[in-house]
Amino acid sequence: MIDLHLISESPEETLRIGRIVGENLKGGDIVALIGELGSGKTCLTQGIARGAGVSERYQITSPTFTLVNEYPGRIPFVHLDIYRLSGSRDLVEMGYEDYFYGGSVVVIEWAEKIGDLLPGETIYINLEYLDENRRKILISGENDRIMKIRNALKEGGFH
Repeated sequence: MIDLHLISESPEETLRIGRIVGENLKGGDIVALIGELGSGKTCLTQGIARGAGVSERYQITSPTFTLVNEYPGRIPFVHLDIYRLSGSRDLVEMGYEDYFYGGSVVVIEWAEKIGDLLPGETIYINLEYLDENRRKILISGENDRIMKIRNALKEGGFH
């Protein structure tokens, strides 16, 4: 496992980090977002969606009440917000396998609630609220995938 540590100085930077991550994902990738309310999970997801080729005509919002939003893109994009679920059993009843193994990029907000269901190659992104604009972002996962994302982030000006 490799860890990348970043500080985002603004929501715009968080979006840009997300876009770079999304540009380096492939179908079947699962991104588990972990962080408290207001830590930037939805903002990062918006960037990841744009990087995965979801058109600007689609507004990427957190599917808190619907649980799942699906968007067409270079890679089909699935956004799960499981804040309202009590745990893994609820996701199993939803038929999560269709999302996890359907060839889409899957981004999961509040992923810590279903850690036991996440495959070994999941990309984990922990977000921490530092102040009104700044966020600490820790990206971790399988060595090859994280190295590719790390190199792309460096090229994008993040060190």
